[in-house]
Amino acid sequence: MNKILELREKRAKIWEEAKVFLDSKRDESSQISKEDSIVYEKMEADVVNLGKEIERLERQQMIEMELSKPVSDPITSRPERQLKEKTGRASDEYKSAFWRAMKDKNSFDVQNALQVGTDSEGGYLVPDEFEATLIEALLEENIFRSLSTVIRTSSGDRKIPVVASKGTASWVDEEAPIPESDDAFGQVSLGAHKLGTIIKVSEELLNDSIFNLQAYIAKEFARRIGTKEEEAFFIGNGTGKPVGIFNATGGADVGVTSALAASIKFDELIDLYYSLKSPYRKNAMFVTNDATIKEIRKLKDGNGLYLWQPSVRIGEPDTILNKPVKTSYFVPTIAASAKTVAFGDYSYYWIADRQGRSFQRLNELYAVTGQVGFKATQRVDGKLILSEAIKVLQQHA
Repeated sequence: MNKILELREKRAKIWEEAKVFLDSKRDESSQISKEDSIVYEKMEADVVNLGKEIERLERQQMIEMELSKPVSDPITSRPERQLKEKTGRASDEYKSAFWRAMKDKNSFDVQNALQVGTDSEGGYLVPDEFEATLIEALLEENIFRSLSTVIRTSSGDRKIPVVASKGTASWVDEEAPIPESDDAFGQVSLGAHKLGTIIKVSEELLNDSIFNLQAYIAKEFARRIGTKEEEAFFIGNGTGKPVGIFNATGGADVGVTSALAASIKFDELIDLYYSLKSPYRKNAMFVTNDATIKEIRKLKDGNGLYLWQPSVRIGEPDTILNKPVKTSYFVPTIAASAKTVAFGDYSYYWIADRQGRSFQRLNELYAVTGQVGFKATQRVDGKLILSEAIKVLQQHA
């Protein structure tokens, strides 16, 4: 706790020093020399790196708080009461059999226990407890899952009803007929797109009792799948993958177009803020690229105050116009016609996970190189349910 607060105060101090330095080095044409620019960018990089370290420590703190929770309910009634035995993929038998099958290709004695989790395309669905570990790891790699609405589907497309337009009331004269005004309904369909990867492990490493296969697969799966997921949720075109919020079709509405192709003005961010309807602004936040944040940090309002404000309190994010800011590598950078900043309520983006995540051990495919493969697959889809819930800033053509 104290370490996080110390880093926040240090970052705020460096940022204030950077602003003073930048203002003091500007000449009459508001330009700074190349040498001064290098010094300023170094100070700015320190602010960015401290911010990332703060986020890591806060995630670590959250995980430790979760792990410190009691693992069982206190005994409040009869001590001889038996706990309800877990069944299916949550059972200890299935969990044990799954990992024995992953580590030993000759474990024929565990096939009966694995039948409960046999996947239709080969392989076995991961145990329930392990799948929860994967989801936690995905949240570390993928910021979009922490912002959006995540649902699980078992089979078939998920139809989500949406009110396209609402009816209205009318003023009417006495005894005059009341005009009809109906709501118009539509629906958004969430399917399932397959995402997969193959993880290769040497036979020597696999047979080493010190090697934690479960932790390694969880980490690699999160890194690979999480990265491709986030890319699709931002810029996916819907062809064999989810539709991203920055996609021209099915994505968020354009709230404002910048006056210039290579820069953003303070007034344009204000216009973007108010282009979003007020009900959505309550839980709204900005999402953009680190490179774009770098440019936004140099902007000032009419009173000469910097627009971007770093957080100095634990648990509070950095803000623009008093709204939280998140960054992702996959948000497009500033360029002609690019959509560079999104502002809105991302809970209206729905992610549908189809069934569970599946693993299959590949014994022979890489045998010639002394390796064993593990195929990991996941079926997922994602779409913005209401396009008006998120607005984007598009650069001038």
